[in-house]
Amino acid sequence: MPRIWLDYCQFLTEQCRVTRTRRTFDRALRALPITQHHRIWPLYLAFVRRHPLPETAVRVYRRYLKLSPEGAEEYIEYLRSIDRLDEAALRLAAVVNDDKFVSKEGKSNYQLWHELCDLISQNPDKVKSLNVGAIIRGGLTRFTDQLGKLWCSLADYYIRSGHFEKARDVYEEAVQTVMTVRDFSQVFDSYAQFEESMIAAKMETASELGKEDDDEVELELRLARFERLMLRRPLLLNSVLLRQNPHNVHEWHKRVQLHAGNPQQIINTYTEAVRTVDPAKATGKPHTLWVAFAKFYEDNGQLEDARTIFAKGTQVNFKQVDDLASVWCEAGEMELRHHNYDQALRLLRVCDHCLPGCGRATAMPARKAEYFDSSEPVQNRVYKSLKVWSMLADLEESLGTFKSTKAVYDRILDLRIATPQIVINYALFLEEHKYFEESFKAYERGIALFRWPNVADIWHTYLTKFIARYGGTKLERARDLFEQALDGCPQKYAKTIYLLYAGLEEQHGLARHAMAVYERATRAVPPAEQYDMFNIYIKRAAEIYGVTHTRPIYEKAIEVLSDEPARDMCLRFADMECRLGEIDRARAIYSYCSQICDPRTTGPFWQTWKAFELRHGNEDTIREMLRIRRSVQATYNTQVNFMASQMLKVYSSATGTVSDLAPGQSGMDDMKLLEQRAEQLAAEAERDQPRTKDQILFVRGKASRAELAQLSRQANPDEIDIDDDLGDDGADDDEPDEVPLEQQSVPSAVFGGLKDD
Repeated sequence: MPRIWLDYCQFLTEQCRVTRTRRTFDRALRALPITQHHRIWPLYLAFVRRHPLPETAVRVYRRYLKLSPEGAEEYIEYLRSIDRLDEAALRLAAVVNDDKFVSKEGKSNYQLWHELCDLISQNPDKVKSLNVGAIIRGGLTRFTDQLGKLWCSLADYYIRSGHFEKARDVYEEAVQTVMTVRDFSQVFDSYAQFEESMIAAKMETASELGKEDDDEVELELRLARFERLMLRRPLLLNSVLLRQNPHNVHEWHKRVQLHAGNPQQIINTYTEAVRTVDPAKATGKPHTLWVAFAKFYEDNGQLEDARTIFAKGTQVNFKQVDDLASVWCEAGEMELRHHNYDQALRLLRVCDHCLPGCGRATAMPARKAEYFDSSEPVQNRVYKSLKVWSMLADLEESLGTFKSTKAVYDRILDLRIATPQIVINYALFLEEHKYFEESFKAYERGIALFRWPNVADIWHTYLTKFIARYGGTKLERARDLFEQALDGCPQKYAKTIYLLYAGLEEQHGLARHAMAVYERATRAVPPAEQYDMFNIYIKRAAEIYGVTHTRPIYEKAIEVLSDEPARDMCLRFADMECRLGEIDRARAIYSYCSQICDPRTTGPFWQTWKAFELRHGNEDTIREMLRIRRSVQATYNTQVNFMASQMLKVYSSATGTVSDLAPGQSGMDDMKLLEQRAEQLAAEAERDQPRTKDQILFVRGKASRAELAQLSRQANPDEIDIDDDLGDDGADDDEPDEVPLEQQSVPSAVFGGLKDD
C-alpha cells in the first residue's frame, strides 16, 4: 500500500540520508502501480530540491516529466534557480512549440514566448543550444500585435553579445517595418537609449584612457548618428502611418512638408503618392495630390511640367466627379495666374471643331452618362459638373464675347444643372447688356426648372426687376406674374410677394385692388406673421381711406388672431375709437376683449379699461366693468386645465400625488381634495384683488350711492358743470327736489252718465 511507502520515505527524508532515501523512492516507484505514482512524486521532488544536488535533481525531473509533461514549468523554474539556463531555454522552447501544452499557472502561449525571448536575449553567454535570431524572428511572424517587444528583445540579445552593429541593424529594420505607432514608440525609444548609452560609454572610456584621434572621430560619428536619428523621427513616424494606410492623402501631404527644402525628395514623394493612392480607397481628397504636385512645379517656374501633371491628373479615374472637376478648374486657375487667358479658355471651352470625347472639360462624351451613374468613369460625367461650367461662365463674362457667354449660360440651362444663383446671374448679365426681355425669359426658364422653396429668390428678383423696368405700363402682365408667383407659394415666402404686389397696386393700380391684396395676404401668411401683416394693412388703409375705414380690418384681425395679439389689437382699436369720440364703441370693444383677459394674468388690460371708465364713464359703467371682471374671473376659476396648472405651479416641489396637496387626509376622496383646493385658490384670488382707495366693491355693501356718485365726479375733471340753477347752497342732492303741482277739478261733463250724483 502507498501509505507505508509514504511514511517510510518521509522518515528517511528527515534522516538526511540522501543515497538511501533516493534508492527507497526508486523502490517505491517500482513496487507501486503507475496509477499511484502521483502520490509519491511530490515528496520525491521536494526531497531532491532540498539538497544541493543539481545533477540528481535534473535526472529525477526528467523521469518525472515522462509521466507528467504538464510539470515542465516547475522544471524550468528549477533550472533557472540552479543557473542551468541552456537546458531551461530548450525546455521552454519545446513548451512553446507544443500546441497541446496547457499551463498549470494559466499562462498563454504568448506569455511563454515572451519569457523565452527574455531568457535567451538577456543571457546570450549561457544559452548556446538555440538559434536566438531564428526564434525571435519566428515570433515576429507569429505575434504581429507585439512586434515592438520582440524587436527590442532581438536587439537586446545582440547588445549583450557585444554585436553593436548587428543591434543597430536590427533597430533600423524594426523602425522600417513596424505597423503601429505603439510598436514604433517602443523600438525608437529603445534605439535612442542604445545610442545614448554607446555615446556615454565611449566618453567614459575616453576620459579614463585619454583621447586619441580615432576615438574622437568615432565619438563625433556616434553623436552625428544620434542627432540624425532624432531628426528622422517625424519622417519614420509618418512612414509607419503610411504603412498602416497607404491611401491616406493627408499623411502624404505631411510627408511632403517634412521634405521641405529638398526638391528631389519632394518630387519623389509626390510621384510615389500619385502611384500608390487608389482614388477608390483614398482617405481624403486624392485630387489634391495632383494639384499640389503641379503647383510645386508652378512655384519653381516649370509651367510645362505643371501642365503635364494636370494633363495626367485629368486621366485619373477618380471616385467623385467633383475631384476631376477640381483638377480642371485648378488647371484653368494656373493659366489665369500667369495671364494665359486664351489657354485657360481653351481648357474649358467647347470649340466648334470639338468631337465627342475630346479632352476638353465641357466637351460631350462619346456616350452620354448620368452625373450620379457610378458605373461610368468620371471622364464621361464631368460635362455635367456645375463647378466647371460656373468657372467657364465667369471666364466668358470676363474674357469672352456676349454671344459666347450667352451660349454657355444657355448650355447650362439645357443640361438642367443650373442653380437659382446661376439663373439670376444670367438674367443680370443680360440686363447689363440692355437685353431686358431676354433677361425676363431667363427668369422664366429658371422658374420652370425649380419648385418652391428653391424658386423663391428667382421670383423675388424677377418681380422686382420687372416692376423697376415697366412700372405701371404693363400692369396686367405684372398682375399675371404675381398671380403665378402666388400660385402654390408656401406661407413662409408669401409675405414678401404680397407686399410687392400691394406696392404695385398702390403706385400704379387701384387702391381697392391694393386693399384686396392686403386682405389676401392676411390669410396667406403663417400665423406668426399675421399680426405684422394686419398692422401693415391697417396703416395703409388709414393712409388711403382714412381712419374710419380701418374698423372692419380691426374686427377681422380680432377674430382671426390668437389671444395675445388679439388683445393688443383690441386695445389699439379702442384707443382709436376714443380719439374719434366714439366712447360707446370703445366701451363695447373693451367689453368684448375682456372675455379673453384673465384678471390674474392680464392686469394691464384691466388697468387700461379702469382708466378709460374713470375718464369717460360714470357710476353705472364702472359698476358694469366690475361685474364683468367678476364674471370673467369666475369663468377662468372653473376651468379645470387652468386650475390644474395653477396647482402644479404652486406645488412644483411636490411628488405629484393628491395626498401631497392635503397632508393628513389621505383617506378622503381624491376629487373632494381637488375641489377643496380649487375653492381655496378662488378665495385667495378674491382676497388678492386690488382695492381702490374709495372702496369700489364687487357687490354693493357699505358704500352708499352718494359715495359712488362722488367718485365718478372726482375722476372726471373735464366734466361740464350744468347745475348752476340748483339751490343757493350749491348742493347737488342725490334725489331731485319735489316740484309743486297745481290741482284742478275735472268737469262733470267728462264723466257723462258714468258718475253718480
